[in-house]
Amino acid sequence: MQFFYHPLYSALTLPERHRFPIQKYQLLKAEIEDLGLTANHFTSPIKATPAQLSLCHNQAYINDFLNGSLNNKAIKKMGFPYSEQLVERTLLSVGASIQGSEHALKHGFSANLSGGYHHAYSDCGSGFCIFNDLAIAAAHLINTDQADTILIFDCDVHQGDGTAQITQNQSNIITCSIHCEQNFPRLKQQSDYDFAMPANTTDADYLTTLKQALEFCVRIHNPDIILYNAGADIYQKDELGLFNVSLEGVYNRDYYILNYCKMNNIPLMCALGGGYQRNVNSLINVHKQLFKAAVDLYPALV
Repeated sequence: MQFFYHPLYSALTLPERHRFPIQKYQLLKAEIEDLGLTANHFTSPIKATPAQLSLCHNQAYINDFLNGSLNNKAIKKMGFPYSEQLVERTLLSVGASIQGSEHALKHGFSANLSGGYHHAYSDCGSGFCIFNDLAIAAAHLINTDQADTILIFDCDVHQGDGTAQITQNQSNIITCSIHCEQNFPRLKQQSDYDFAMPANTTDADYLTTLKQALEFCVRIHNPDIILYNAGADIYQKDELGLFNVSLEGVYNRDYYILNYCKMNNIPLMCALGGGYQRNVNSLINVHKQLFKAAVDLYPALV
């Protein structure tokens, strides 16, 4: 069981009261260590290369971001102030999802304590997402002949619009998004499968849809690996969520997906996804459900 993490995930300097809870990654790592994990369970990622980024992103956009020549409009849409710190952090986060996917193919399971940047389009960043790590990881696995068919299973409360746009002409990358219909982004893209659920969706309806969606996608496409965006923003107290899913519901979602992949011998790589509570301790506890489920399912690996 390997979790990919780097201290730079939380080392990004942001303006006071910035909406993105950047400190959550460092605090989450400390919390999940209390589940019995040791230093051996954590791997420091290497940075994604420009060539890997170009599998999914426009070269001009890549160059502008890496060279610091994005215009103010692009920076505002991205959601983060530009800095060299941001470049390093971004490349490490994407690299972690690439390496995590390769590890999962070989060993069955892994997770990136960052990632899930599904609002990044081929030619721009959006909504705190700069490069689309799961789309890049999927394209990398295919480009290097490590996999033929990949399912990106997106359970963030917001639609994976950037993922849908990037992969629209890639028939061997299957996209499935389960999201809140009334939430960001206002203009949705077309995934291969979109399950748009109403605001105030509760545990029972959410989990029923989730199970049907996952089982359908696997039955139809038989993926070699699933890349899972485990957004914590489905939780009922999330300030940008709009769903009414309990903490137990979040755990049940994560446990079901992990157990389904384990029982069906499907490699699974998980990315952290979104979560937006100003009460960071409460937010961390929601993200922690993924790792509690992993420890419960793989006790021999702890």
